[in-house]
Amino acid sequence: MIYESGKMQLQVVATKFVGEVNDCYICRDLLSPGGIIYTVIVVNKHDVVRDLLSIFTLSDRKGADILIDDFSYGEKHVYVFPYHRERPLSRFYDGDSMTLSQCEDVCTNIILACITSDLPYPILYLLLKDDMLQLTGDRSVFFAYELDFKRLDLSIGESECTRECADILLGLLKPKAGQKATSYYLLQKKTANGSYSRFTELYRDITIAAVSKKKISPFLPVKRWIKNNSEKIIGILFWISFILAVLALSTVASRALLGGNSWLRLFFNTFKKIGTETLT
Repeated sequence: MIYESGKMQLQVVATKFVGEVNDCYICRDLLSPGGIIYTVIVVNKHDVVRDLLSIFTLSDRKGADILIDDFSYGEKHVYVFPYHRERPLSRFYDGDSMTLSQCEDVCTNIILACITSDLPYPILYLLLKDDMLQLTGDRSVFFAYELDFKRLDLSIGESECTRECADILLGLLKPKAGQKATSYYLLQKKTANGSYSRFTELYRDITIAAVSKKKISPFLPVKRWIKNNSEKIIGILFWISFILAVLALSTVASRALLGGNSWLRLFFNTFKKIGTETLT
């Protein structure tokens, strides 16, 4: 199957699901260099197409940086989203083996992913609700876009998205409840009260309550170098000490045998006296 627009020719390479309202495919763009892979949502229901066109048109968040393309294809409407290798948060997150600080980093990155996503809130809510969060090896977070619009609710706003996100974070921090996890207990208390209505509030609480990270001293690399090269440094100091000791003994011997600092005349007032003639 191929879905064509004026600028894309999308060939289906895998079917993710066929739903009541829409289907989801992984497609290759035959017109792009190297055949870029995309997540493609094909909406079959006219009323859902109308709702989607409405929120993408009227919302302040239009998904301009995420939605690659959208176009009508016969009686259907096609939405094209990015595709990345899947690493579901639910499978790749292991709170038991991570430190509290690492868990809080993941939580912070989830909030930032929600804030920076420019998708309308009803769609962002579906991403959060349907476990579309993905976790990379360095604990950064991104979204997959295998969307099922069956439960699309146009009344959803930032407050519902924020509360759903807070519930996710609470679950991620729960393995650290036995530690001094201020972030977990603060989140637990405020989530129970339904206190969150904006992502910025959630971000503020997580970052303020997060366990402090140990500051790295700017002299740490120097200390490590000294530790790793201690034997060489001791050797160099030994030879410097030896040379200084020889010079000291030479000075003493010179004063005892010749009077004054005779050998120093090699460096100071070398030509002040030549033989029996004094030049000053």
